[in-house]
Amino acid sequence: MKGNIELIKNGKRLDGRLAGDLRDIKIKTNVVKNAQGSAYIEWGNNKIIAAVHGPSEALPRHTANPNKAVVKCRYMMAPFSSSEEHGRSGMNRRAIEISKVTGEVFENVILRDQFPGTEINLYIEVLQSDGGTRAAGITCAAVALAASGIPMRDLPYSVSAGKVGDTVILDLNKIEDNYSDADMPVAILPRNNEIVLLQMDGSLTTKQYSDAMELIIESGKKISAIQRTALLEPYVASENKNKG
Repeated sequence: MKGNIELIKNGKRLDGRLAGDLRDIKIKTNVVKNAQGSAYIEWGNNKIIAAVHGPSEALPRHTANPNKAVVKCRYMMAPFSSSEEHGRSGMNRRAIEISKVTGEVFENVILRDQFPGTEINLYIEVLQSDGGTRAAGITCAAVALAASGIPMRDLPYSVSAGKVGDTVILDLNKIEDNYSDADMPVAILPRNNEIVLLQMDGSLTTKQYSDAMELIIESGKKISAIQRTALLEPYVASENKNKG
């Protein structure tokens, strides 16, 4: 318990989940007509759109890398996405930081040397926020990139873990993010469980960190399956239509 808010009672969290439970996740592709690739995710009460443009000529030209593509990422929360964002417009410090670390995730995943001198623009728009938007945004953006046809060495997913008192929990929502004792968003490449993002707010013991990573990797099997299903869905629908 922190700040006089009891986040776990009788073994259950405030939203009824157990410590290691994910919120419900739904992903849909091809939601933005004019993007190279796009995806929409509902992760609990989070609602996020990701869209990809490029590869295209890097502008301004001095930003180009002659050996590989430059990844430019913009993470933005809509002014109506949460009570904290109400009335805000433009990039704040948090949005700039998340844009930077998200871009770095995909710099390590996209096969950039196949597109020298170009830029790949990745846009993540948070329409509704309830904690864990950076993880949901990365998960959604990975699907948008895959839908665009831009080659990657794996399809990353992201999810957070943390702790309430001595209890390690998975996939923190907003109230848990605000009042828990630790929050650790992680992004992973599922093929070999390579970590491409790890941030920490608060602290975990070595044992708690190990337990948190175990929850994250186990949940990643479900998240990856949802990502792959979303990517296959348009082809399955088209095949069924042709059969009909």
